[in-house]
Amino acid sequence: MTIPVQDDPVNVLGEALITCGMDPVTGYFRDGHCNTCAEDFGSHTVCVVMTNEFLAYSKYLGNDLSTPQPEFGFRGLKSGDTWCLCASRFLQAHDEGVAPRVFLAATHMRALDVVPLNVLKQYG
Repeated sequence: MTIPVQDDPVNVLGEALITCGMDPVTGYFRDGHCNTCAEDFGSHTVCVVMTNEFLAYSKYLGNDLSTPQPEFGFRGLKSGDTWCLCASRFLQAHDEGVAPRVFLAATHMRALDVVPLNVLKQYG
């Protein structure tokens, strides 16, 4: 098994990527950061602050982030939790008017491959 090589930990502001969330632990690598790599096909790069509206939207689309799954050590997300969200889901939520707030300093620069910086800044 090959260990994925992480992209440089740089945020959308061109600075060092800071922690998104440790409770629950988030990120593609489950290291609390929105780090990414070539194998991260979902681009889990946008650090957001969950809202009830977004959680309901995500569940409606088939990605239930709020229901606990203890068998995977996942307590479920609630409003106020920070989470590394897939860039495409964030953009979709923006288009639908339900995007959560973004923590720009914790959002990986690779998010810009999918979401324009001016859109991210609207929620920063």
